[in-house]
Amino acid sequence: MSKIIITQTSSQIKCPKRQKDTLRALGLGRIGKRNELNATPQIRGMVKKVEHLVRVEEQA
Repeated sequence: MSKIIITQTSSQIKCPKRQKDTLRALGLGRIGKRNELNATPQIRGMVKKVEHLVRVEEQA
């Protein structure tokens, strides 16, 4: 299974609680924090909901 590296690039201060919870579930919470996760459909859906706050890098 492929992996993706997710880096938080923007603040979550004015975001709805649902997006804050999604960031927390992805293992993020501060600008600059990174997390490497398996690229499952569930994770990709979560990333899509907060794509304006994160940067995603595909890893082979």
